[in-house]
Amino acid sequence: MSELQAVLFDMDGTLLDSERLWDVAVYELSARLGRELTPEVRESTLGNSMQGALAKVFAHVRREATAENLAEAAEWLNGRVRVLFADGLPWLPGAAETLDAVKAAGLGCALVTNTERALTEVALETLGRHRFDATVCGDEVASAKPAPDPYLRAAHLLGVDPASCVAVEDSPTGTQAASTAGCAVLVVGSEVPVPAGPGRTFRDGLVGVTVDELRDVATRRP
Repeated sequence: MSELQAVLFDMDGTLLDSERLWDVAVYELSARLGRELTPEVRESTLGNSMQGALAKVFAHVRREATAENLAEAAEWLNGRVRVLFADGLPWLPGAAETLDAVKAAGLGCALVTNTERALTEVALETLGRHRFDATVCGDEVASAKPAPDPYLRAAHLLGVDPASCVAVEDSPTGTQAASTAGCAVLVVGSEVPVPAGPGRTFRDGLVGVTVDELRDVATRRP
């Protein structure tokens, strides 16, 4: 199937400039756990699920990642990020215009994020729920990105084949998830380089993206 039917958008670092807010919270969490975070460890957590990111932080601070410890840390981190999100979430350039162009073209549109539902609901106040036909969060699938589950679920909710979708991603983790699901991927600029691969098209950002360009990306699926 080659015709584009839907566009599936990552959230943090793709639509919203929210990674810097996560930076604040993750650095604070690491300090609370007894050791300052390094930029290298923070970089390794980008695009991870909550549990995946916390496992790396716990390894860094040399604390046992028991279920109880992880749950306590996740609760603190979610609460801190919720406060930071409430202070305002800035759009990344071109993101709102790209979403609106997709909707105007009559294509399906989904938000596919590793961020958990409670925080995603806060972000949707900025993004606008009306822009999405479906939303999938990291705590709503058996395995979060880099597993393909979030993208497979989004395609299922939209009633389309993943091969007819373009995913828009900024991280290696999310790009791997989308590629494994069978989506073509438009990779926008990121702090962490994404390796080239089949079905991956690279762009500095979303400014000036057109539906015709997305249709062209769709023809390059893996």
